Amino acid sequence: MLAEIVAIGSELLTPYRQDTNSLFLTERLNQLGIDVAFKTIVGDSRQHLTRAAGIAFSRADVIIFMGGLGPTEDDLTREAVADALGLELHRDQQLLDSLEQRFASRKIRMTPNNAKQADLIAGATILPNPVGSAVGQWLTGTFDECEKIILLLPGPPHELKRMFDEQCRERLHAKLPRAFIATRELRIGMMAESAADARVAPIYQRYTDVQTTILAGAGEVQLHLKTCADSPEKAQQRVDQLALELENELGDAVFSSQGETMEQIVGLYLQMRGATLAAAESCTGGLLAERITSIAGSSRYFAGGAVVYSNQLKTKFAGVPAELIKQHGAVSREVAARLAEGIRAKCKATFGVGITGIAGPTGGTPEKPVGLVFHALASEGSTDVIERTFPGDRKRIRWFASQQALDMVRRKLI
Repeated sequence: MLAEIVAIGSELLTPYRQDTNSLFLTERLNQLGIDVAFKTIVGDSRQHLTRAAGIAFSRADVIIFMGGLGPTEDDLTREAVADALGLELHRDQQLLDSLEQRFASRKIRMTPNNAKQADLIAGATILPNPVGSAVGQWLTGTFDECEKIILLLPGPPHELKRMFDEQCRERLHAKLPRAFIATRELRIGMMAESAADARVAPIYQRYTDVQTTILAGAGEVQLHLKTCADSPEKAQQRVDQLALELENELGDAVFSSQGETMEQIVGLYLQMRGATLAAAESCTGGLLAERITSIAGSSRYFAGGAVVYSNQLKTKFAGVPAELIKQHGAVSREVAARLAEGIRAKCKATFGVGITGIAGPTGGTPEKPVGLVFHALASEGSTDVIERTFPGDRKRIRWFASQQALDMVRRKLI
């Protein structure tokens, strides 16, 4: 069972407004076993809306239109959907009376253009709106010899969410065949998307009934698994089976099997070991500490740290000798190691992390280019250093660096 969500409004085609209703509806539809195959955004043009509606009717079983049900000239959803279906609009007198009473109860004069909110598509069922004036509409009908379920919902999120939950959810549940969607999300640390896919594609391609989506970000690759079955147990068993095969192939490169973030996993491992962590950050400017402390309860395992951006503070807060910085440069393997060792000693932590690099866009040289970062992890009796050169802009390089540092801690703990 496939669904299409059509978001209506020219404002959604500008840089200033974003469609969030479709995220809510996708979650609700998935809970009913309905897979959202298409999302469309259309401006306030009757011609474009009619064309988009016809395309949606041709390829989806459940079509939900959001917005365009108000009283103004650019609210054209009712007209466009009726055009696409070849149906008439009629003004419902009972609904019109209800609108007039609503305005009268508020001692507000109802302007004539509000009357269009009483226009119904032939055969539609009214979906009352307890928190607004624009009612929704529910239609079932045949398009190209296939039965369709069509919903017209208001655009304001508080109206749409309440209308769907109170009036549409159970209707859909009763109308549709029983189906259940199960999902899993694996996260892979510090591996290129192409390298990850080369290893896992031969596995997930055998699972033709499971949809596998690969997403790449700064320092991680996500594998999203989704399938549908006639019972929740069957669906979950199927995605779990694929997830297990993928984990076996990738080994400890998989840092999360249920969608947890890297900082969540590192915090969990630190607590399991009864260990603490401190950080001395230069090019990341406190980003590592921010990520760690974004997790509730992180005070149990994060001792603290320092942003040592200047050479003077590298010496003062992390004990890096000024001569060492002069000899090797602030961005060097040696300085990273002393940052980690010094902050570990200063904070009396189990582990110390040191990060120093060139985030750019300036400051690079042929020997030390923009993106070069040294990461060090110090523990009792040993210090490990990793040198990486990350691509991208300043924001991306800093995120990569914090991800690499967290991954070093994770791998040390496992």
